[in-house]
Amino acid sequence: MERPCSVRYGNAPVDNGAAMMIQRRALRIAMMLESDGPGGAEMMVFRLCDELRNRGHAVVPVHRANGNGWLGTRLRGAGMSAEAFHIRWALDPRGVSGLVQVCRDHKIDIVHSHEFTMAVYGAAAARIARLPQVITMHGGFKACKVLRRRIALRWAMRSANCTVMVSRATRGQFARELGVSETEFEVVPNGVSAKTGDRSQVGAEFGIRPGECVLLAVGTLEEHKGHHILLEALVQLRAQGVNVPWKLIIAGGRGGDKHESLLSYVRDNDLGKAVHIVTNRDDVPDLLALADVFVIPSLWEGLPMALLEAMVAGKAIVASATAGIPEAIVDGRDGLLAPPGDVSKLAVALKCVLTDPSRRAALGNAAAARGQKEFTVEVMADHYEDIYWRALVDRRVPLTA
Repeated sequence: MERPCSVRYGNAPVDNGAAMMIQRRALRIAMMLESDGPGGAEMMVFRLCDELRNRGHAVVPVHRANGNGWLGTRLRGAGMSAEAFHIRWALDPRGVSGLVQVCRDHKIDIVHSHEFTMAVYGAAAARIARLPQVITMHGGFKACKVLRRRIALRWAMRSANCTVMVSRATRGQFARELGVSETEFEVVPNGVSAKTGDRSQVGAEFGIRPGECVLLAVGTLEEHKGHHILLEALVQLRAQGVNVPWKLIIAGGRGGDKHESLLSYVRDNDLGKAVHIVTNRDDVPDLLALADVFVIPSLWEGLPMALLEAMVAGKAIVASATAGIPEAIVDGRDGLLAPPGDVSKLAVALKCVLTDPSRRAALGNAAAARGQKEFTVEVMADHYEDIYWRALVDRRVPLTA
């Protein structure tokens, strides 16, 4: 690494003498992400692009050409033009050349790469184009699985000016798996928009009746998201005689390999009238407005965007005490936490919020207060602007005209 970075929850001072020169003019930022489907990293990239643009920066989103188009469509809808890149196989020099050309065509000042593929390809392109680079890693489930990926990622991170992790837990995981010090990484939590949704249409869609407690879970339908643990906990509560009327909506993003097994579990346990599993939703703010309780039963997470959205929206939260989640939720104050994978403990927490409306309200108010202070897109963008300016000063790269 060219310089060690530190954990930064809150505003950190910068070298004002060097940074003020850069602050006086807008930056041209290449925002690179391999995937473009609905997901937390993609939504974070969209929000960061939009906020940076609102601050006067020119942002060029760069995503893979053969994706499903979700992120590109959203960017175009917000008036941003995205560049697509092509990678034909794992090591593709033409893919690097294409990224270099994008940087030159748009007179880019700094490259911001997200996740493994763009960390590596972005590092190669930034090196050739002689540009500073920032890397953000959102999670580490697959990035370090095999040796060649660890070698490539270590090289990319050494080439970058700064590598950012979205939580302290993610920082610790990458440090262990890559065999480096945690001080090599900076921590910047994701930020979300404080957008109020409209519950009326989705309430009618899902047939919500007066007095029903609406539970909402958001996340791809994959094993590590723990949706099966949530369903088992609700079945356990039913067996215990907890008769508070409830409905559960699982907004499953782009879907996942557990979709069919979750549907089968719902059918086998006669939950069809109470559980709705839906995918490819663009109305999560509306679903949050409808929800009374937000549940995130994941076995492993970084610092999920959906959790932060629920906090800012003021929802009572029941979540797994795993990875980055306890960094945002203090158990008993901002929400209720249960050990990941523990059906019985999750059921206890759910029973508390289902049966005690005043407790739900208190948890929601506490979550909103913390979320609006620490986890908004404005706070996140402040941190990244700071990082960009420091990267430019470190590299002493002159800004383009």
